[in-house]
Amino acid sequence: MPAPHNPFKAALKAGKKQLGVWSSFAHPYPIEMVATAGFDWVVIDGEHAPNDLQTITSQLQVLEGKHSHAVVRIPTGNDWLVKQVLDAGAQTVLVPMVDTAEQAKALVRAMRYPPHGIRGAGAAGARASLFGAIEDYVQTANDEVCLLVQVETRLGMENLDAILDVEGVDGVFIGPADLAADMGHPGNSAAEDVKAAIKDMLGRISESDKAAGILGVSQTATQEYADWGAQFLAVGVDVGVFAKAMRDLEGHWRARI
Repeated sequence: MPAPHNPFKAALKAGKKQLGVWSSFAHPYPIEMVATAGFDWVVIDGEHAPNDLQTITSQLQVLEGKHSHAVVRIPTGNDWLVKQVLDAGAQTVLVPMVDTAEQAKALVRAMRYPPHGIRGAGAAGARASLFGAIEDYVQTANDEVCLLVQVETRLGMENLDAILDVEGVDGVFIGPADLAADMGHPGNSAAEDVKAAIKDMLGRISESDKAAGILGVSQTATQEYADWGAQFLAVGVDVGVFAKAMRDLEGHWRARI
């Protein structure tokens, strides 16, 4: 029996649009609720949400068998972090702050078993292999892992074409907030030069053999990103959606009672 099929990777390769959302509650209960919405992919955020390996694992368990594919964002591109989340059962990993082709190549190797990479082969004790029940997991897993790298600085923007040439990178995700901050517009990804940079990069990624991804947190920006070529598009963050709904609810009734 081979490693489980990765439907998200297959969809990206086929050029299909994939609609996603961010999850930052760091708990299995709310992500199970998010999964009922039917998004194609859900990010379990290990960079800015208070997640650790155990909370990530519990959320992967909840998403097992759901339509929404789990994308795990690790806090930084260390090979030991990649190994841990893959062994926990993640098949798609999103890595922030990838600025060079050399970083991207190192991440490709971290995602793969030898001879094509450096991932430790002790899969028999890992959830990813069903604790050894998938006997040929090590021989087949490389084909089903999916690497998404985030380009979100001026340096990454300068090196985008070289990053796009790295074999084994499946998608490039633009980080609008960090890019805006690095370009001198903290908190304002709608600045005209930032928007121009995002449009240019989404177009260049779309013309390559990689999938273009981004997160939009306003309807205007999200529609623009879709029009500019985003293939895997996240349309919100669950914590933000909940917080806004609660504040709107309080404000509505505060004015009336």
